Amino acid sequence: MKKSIKVISTLLLAIMLVASIAGTVLAVDPNTVLNGLNGNGNVQTNDLTKVGNNIVTIIQVVGIVIAVIVLLVIGIKYMMGSASEKAEYKKTMIPYIVGAVLIFAGTSLVRVIYSLSTSVSTK
Repeated sequence: MKKSIKVISTLLLAIMLVASIAGTVLAVDPNTVLNGLNGNGNVQTNDLTKVGNNIVTIIQVVGIVIAVIVLLVIGIKYMMGSASEKAEYKKTMIPYIVGAVLIFAGTSLVRVIYSLSTSVSTK
């Protein structure tokens, strides 16, 4: 019962977070992009760049929020647990750390590639 309550509350928190950021995602007119892809109009690369930046920012913010929440939960459980439970929580922390590094490194890598490509294209 406790586990299902935790899962449901985590899902509700994630849904609320996504719903609060959804305004940024829906700010682009998809017809402009589709017309440009079909050759019927001009695609504004600045608009596409802004959309890409917004998506990367949203992924990074969601990742940070989830990482902090998970770190708090695991840390509290680790402090309150017995010796055998602490060993289990250490095993839980390894995939958590790998996932957090992938999220942060992935979005940072995209930003570095973007900044390098824009600096090369402007020269």
